[in-house]
Amino acid sequence: MRLRNCMRLGLLAASCMPTAAWAKSDVQMWTVASANVKLSDKWRLSEEVIGRFSSNRDGLYEIEAVTMLGYRLAKNVTLAAGYVHNPQYAGGNFTIMERRAREQLSIDNFAKLGSGKLSARARFEQRWRDNIDRTGWRFRPYLKYSLPFAGKATLNFSTEPFFNLNTTSFQRQSGLDRVRNLVTIAAPLSKKINAEFGYMNQHGFVRHGEDSSDNIAYAALSANF
Repeated sequence: MRLRNCMRLGLLAASCMPTAAWAKSDVQMWTVASANVKLSDKWRLSEEVIGRFSSNRDGLYEIEAVTMLGYRLAKNVTLAAGYVHNPQYAGGNFTIMERRAREQLSIDNFAKLGSGKLSARARFEQRWRDNIDRTGWRFRPYLKYSLPFAGKATLNFSTEPFFNLNTTSFQRQSGLDRVRNLVTIAAPLSKKINAEFGYMNQHGFVRHGEDSSDNIAYAALSANF
């Protein structure tokens, strides 16, 4: 019965993903490494590094180094803020630096759906690029469904639309800009280290042009201390 439910959820997630039939496609690989340190009962510090590689862009095109400080408001509710250091590349050669301030509110396991649990996050970002005027404002709501899979492993489905709240020379359209849909299997490798592997589709909406659709292999390691 559990396998049947997983298959149904997988088909539902696939049906929710925007079609790539009329979109420019790219094959990518995203690698993620993160560490979370408990500073006290309320405070937590996290560091995350993401490397993104693209077939169309000839290799490495982006690194995100994210530092966040979180404060637990309630058992499953955390308020956090931090900084994103985001150098960008073309064919592995540096092109431009983007810097972001980030604020977010996370609510973990706020509801049960069948044998799985729902989590959500509201994230705001302010974006700057070196030697370019103005600030790009962006909102990223996020919803995740986690389902027990086998042993301590979980099957995860998540969706994250990006809404641009203004326009700049590098944030050229307002409103819905892209949607990331991710399906993964996550499992503990040890008491403090977890691994997560899966597939992501990132669909970009282009006004008066051809949409983009990135097919992404996703691999992540996280440590908790």
